[in-house]
Amino acid sequence: MSVRLRLVALGWMALAGLGGSVPGLAPAAQAGAAADCPPAAAPIDADRFRAGLRDAVADHGFLWRIERDGRASYLYGTIHVARPEWMFPGTLTKRALADSDTIALELDLLDPAIAGRLADSAKARAGESLPAELAERVDRRTLAECMDPVGLHAFAPEFQVAAIGAAAARREGVDAAYAIDVVLAGAGRMLGKRVVSLETPESQTAALRAPTREATIELVRGSLDDLDSGHAGSLVARLADVWRTSDLAALEDYERWCDCERTDADRQSMKALLDDRNVLLGARIDALHADGHAVFAAVGSLHMIGPRGLPALMRERGFRVVRLVPAP
Repeated sequence: MSVRLRLVALGWMALAGLGGSVPGLAPAAQAGAAADCPPAAAPIDADRFRAGLRDAVADHGFLWRIERDGRASYLYGTIHVARPEWMFPGTLTKRALADSDTIALELDLLDPAIAGRLADSAKARAGESLPAELAERVDRRTLAECMDPVGLHAFAPEFQVAAIGAAAARREGVDAAYAIDVVLAGAGRMLGKRVVSLETPESQTAALRAPTREATIELVRGSLDDLDSGHAGSLVARLADVWRTSDLAALEDYERWCDCERTDADRQSMKALLDDRNVLLGARIDALHADGHAVFAAVGSLHMIGPRGLPALMRERGFRVVRLVPAP
């Protein structure tokens, strides 16, 4: 099971946002933590948020208009870690938001009930503890990323390393506190839009759990190896730059430069985490549109590529799909 697949390529889904939303998973200086901790994310108050939303011009990410039944909805590919200077939607993205009445996210992490269920569903179950040497290694890495090891102990090992990975991304200058999904959840509320979740917290955490104890141990050990080597950070930095520059060709070539699918098990994991979930995401977007809503559906950018990506699936459902960002 590829650690790059789970921790880096896809670990920035809800778990990056979760790392900033759930007590125990948010980075915080601790006794014994590394001396070179990145600075904490600067809080963005309502006035600064409103100004950023108003003034942003440059579009980032990937945007499609989907049309059927005489109405338009939108697909938007996000990233779950970002920088303050490119966290706000640009001109075309704001226009799509204005034209929509519903903001549909993988999970609305600003909904306290959703955040609470996400935390509960990520908690460790009986028999999910790690061998002592590996648990000690997790604790050391947690301190190295300026987090509280005790706070992580309540969570399943997969979510411990995902939260550590999200914290480690701060060394690349990107932070889950500025996750585009969370920004859109806030923008939707500020603009008076309805904000909904396309998935449940339980289904999303189920997709991220390893199938066996042996697979969990392999995942944790390999994830720590990637973090220790610096490979995890360089990969997320590249993915963030691909999103910032709306480089669709590079995103579509992701499997090659990510080196995430080395084995049949890797490919099966990718199918479960992307293709299988895309079917459900597409059905939910379709249902919202069919109910008469103009939907701005924003999910991780990796859900947008390939023959089973959301643009392709919505074409199969009878939508006319037009790419807006990057320009055709």
